[in-house]
Amino acid sequence: MSVQALLMHPDDNVALAATNLTAGAVIALDGVALTLRQDVPFGHKFACRPIHAGDPVLKYGQPIGRATTDIQPGEHVHSHNMEGVRARGDLGGGAAEHFPGESHSAPLKSMAVGEPPATHFMGYRRKDGRVGVRNHVLVLATVHCANTVVERIGRVLPAVVALPHAYGCSQLDADLAQTQRVLEAYASHPNVGAALLIGLGCESIPTVEMAERLAARGVLVQRLTIQEEGGCRATYEKGLGIAREMLQEVAETRREPVPLSELVVAMECGGSDAWSGVTANPAVGVASDLIVAAGGTVILSETPEFIGAEHLLAARAVSSEVARRIIEIVAGREEGVRRMGVDIRGANPTPGNMAGGLTTIEEKSLGTISKGGSTPIQEVVGYAHRPSRRGLVIMDTPGNDPQSVTAMVAGGAQVVVFTTGRGSPTGSPIAPVIKVASNTRMYGRLRDDMDINAGVILEGESLVDVGRRIFREIVEVANGKETAAEMWGHREFAIEEIGPRV
Repeated sequence: MSVQALLMHPDDNVALAATNLTAGAVIALDGVALTLRQDVPFGHKFACRPIHAGDPVLKYGQPIGRATTDIQPGEHVHSHNMEGVRARGDLGGGAAEHFPGESHSAPLKSMAVGEPPATHFMGYRRKDGRVGVRNHVLVLATVHCANTVVERIGRVLPAVVALPHAYGCSQLDADLAQTQRVLEAYASHPNVGAALLIGLGCESIPTVEMAERLAARGVLVQRLTIQEEGGCRATYEKGLGIAREMLQEVAETRREPVPLSELVVAMECGGSDAWSGVTANPAVGVASDLIVAAGGTVILSETPEFIGAEHLLAARAVSSEVARRIIEIVAGREEGVRRMGVDIRGANPTPGNMAGGLTTIEEKSLGTISKGGSTPIQEVVGYAHRPSRRGLVIMDTPGNDPQSVTAMVAGGAQVVVFTTGRGSPTGSPIAPVIKVASNTRMYGRLRDDMDINAGVILEGESLVDVGRRIFREIVEVANGKETAAEMWGHREFAIEEIGPRV
């Protein structure tokens, strides 16, 4: 790699090590020679100008925290000499209290991406008009008590998607409603050709009513209840026969050409490093812009990872109401941290994120939001709710990867694009997940778990070219190409919990 360091914005007072740098190395930044005072690991930051204690540390032209001591040019900048000021319940207050009246220019705008290189994909048209990219038979537990029966059917019939989980009973009010919404959304998802619901009979989730609602909407669905059928063995044997019949029935469904405007794509990042916001996420942002240009929908989630960047998202909202909602959902997540009186670091960014060079939630957020490209934000939807508008949409989810992906798929996403810098194999039970590596080192180590290497951007390949490659991969996967996560059988599933379990 010929480049030693990168300055992400002219206003920045830190630069990024593009390889492992050693103390004494002379680095050229914008024609100015700088001698490193300390070793700086790959992806970590070093000061390119003097930074006084209490001053903001700037990356992407934005504050990512403040210096906790005076920092000299050439010094390694990380958790030992800087801290975040957002989502810091241990500090109290918000960013405005710490940086009153600060005004910083926005990051450099996205480059023009041109026309989408495809206009259609081959999908499965469902009775409700939506289009799937997979044709699964879903065997779904409506309560954790039915998991063993569901799992046993899945072992005998690996062609079905057997989905056990930890929910469906001993949940209250909003949590129960959310679980029901997610499970119904999965059973009626356009990637699902038929669904078999298996319950116990005394759980909180109303399995009978759920099946009736799904059938009324045209979903090919059947349900079994262990207590009614006479136990687990009887339910398993009957369920096995039903699942076999469903596999035969959905096999008759054929793909047909569908406009890309029917595609809903979820954007996720997990196991991030400092390069996620430099290579993979901006390249996915190019693909996002191309999807929107084709009339499709992109969902951007992980609300805690908007903290420190929400003003940039709000500035792109189509209306003042959408802008208000963006600020509101971020404030709600941040308030939760303040109520606990804790520093969010360690949970977000995680220890792995920090080892990869990310120091604060603000720094992570500024890289995270680039997955959404540059188009206007049309609306903000709640957890696991379907968007009502096409284009770029924000969904209010936690930063936890399975919980976030589960929500976006429940919201109708047929394909997920998932960027990672440290390496994450997370998948989804019913939606193909495309893995985009942020750096070539990790891509080489975890080659069997990755689909695309965005690390080539650091080696001279165009960001737009890689973004267009990701777009083409989305279309190919929508057409039926199997992803690495699908090949390995990754079916992670989790629902965000709101309140207490009883």
